[in-house]
Amino acid sequence: MQSPLFAYTEAQSQDRYALQNAQMLRVSLTGHEDVLARKGSMVAYQGMVEFDAEYQTRGQQHSRTYTGEGLDLMRCSGQGTVYFANLAQHVHIMDVDRDGLTVDGSYVLALDSSLHWETVAVDSQYGISGTGSYQLNISGQGKVALMTSGHPLMLQVTPESVVSADADAVVAWSASLRVQMQAQTSSSGVWRRRGGTGEGWELSFSGHGYALVQPSELLPPQGTEIGQGLMAQYGLGQHGAHAQNQGNIWTN
Repeated sequence: MQSPLFAYTEAQSQDRYALQNAQMLRVSLTGHEDVLARKGSMVAYQGMVEFDAEYQTRGQQHSRTYTGEGLDLMRCSGQGTVYFANLAQHVHIMDVDRDGLTVDGSYVLALDSSLHWETVAVDSQYGISGTGSYQLNISGQGKVALMTSGHPLMLQVTPESVVSADADAVVAWSASLRVQMQAQTSSSGVWRRRGGTGEGWELSFSGHGYALVQPSELLPPQGTEIGQGLMAQYGLGQHGAHAQNQGNIWTN
C-alpha cells in the first residue's frame, strides 16, 4: 500500500508537550503527572491511558454559574502518548511561570494538572457583558496548550507602547498587564460602534508583558446574549452594568 499520507507519521520528540503538526498536540504521559485537557479533544492515543471527568470544586462551579467562564476538562493519566485537537485550530505551547497567564477559557486545549486557575473580571468602566468581561488567570509552573483560529500575532507591551486590540480577537496576555475594556474615548460612544466603521469593544493593555491576538473575531460582545433585546446588546442584562459581584474574583 502506497500513498503520500505515509509522510504524516508520528512526531519524534522527547518533550512532554510537542506539536504533531500545526493543529495537533502530542503529550507524553509517564505516570508521574496527569494532564488536563478540553473534554472531547482526544483524537488518538497509545499505551495504557485512562480518561476521567475532572472534578470541579465548589468554587469552580460557583464561578462558572455567575460568570460563564471556566474550563470543561478531563483528566488523562497513565503511561503512553495522547494526541489532542479541536476543530483543526492552530495549537501553541506556552510555559507558565511566576508572572502567570490570563486567557479566554475557550482557547485552552490542555494544561498540566499542577497549574492553578481562577476566574477574574476584566476592568470595564461600562460593566459590559460578553466576550472579554471575564477571563481565566493561570498560575504556577507548567505548560499550557492554547488554540487560535489561524496564525496569531504576539504583541509586546511596554510602558512606552500601549497595545489595544479587538476584544473578540484577543486570546491571552501576561497576567501582570493592566487591562481596560473600552469602546470610545467618550462615554456616549458606548451606544454606537466607531462612527460606522464596524469596530466595537476593545481591550487596552499597559505595563510590561505580551498580548496574543488571533486573525479572527468570533462572538462580538454586543451579540452575546445575557437576556434578550436591546438590554442584552448593550451589556445591561444579568451580568451587565447594573449587575452585582462586578470585579469579583472567583477562585477554585
